[in-house]
Amino acid sequence: MKTKCVLAAAVLVGAAVPLAAAAAEAPPGASSCSGCHPARAGVETAVPRLTGRSASELVAQMQAFRSGQRPATVMNQIAKGFSEAEIQAIAAWYAEQH
Repeated sequence: MKTKCVLAAAVLVGAAVPLAAAAAEAPPGASSCSGCHPARAGVETAVPRLTGRSASELVAQMQAFRSGQRPATVMNQIAKGFSEAEIQAIAAWYAEQH
């Protein structure tokens, strides 16, 4: 019985590893953000970090850039290149990063 429990636990853990790896994979478009936005907390730059911010905040900022409500040098053009679904996916992914 103990062997069956250990085996069952190993199967469950093994099945969860690919799911965790898939969840950690950046959605299309997210990698382009790191060209300007720093990934680490210790990096000082005028461009804000995206990691760890709430998804709703990131979505709101991208929508403001797209509509022209928030002034920008390049983000207004970049934001227009993403669909609403892409913005949602990228924001959710960045919100989960630490």
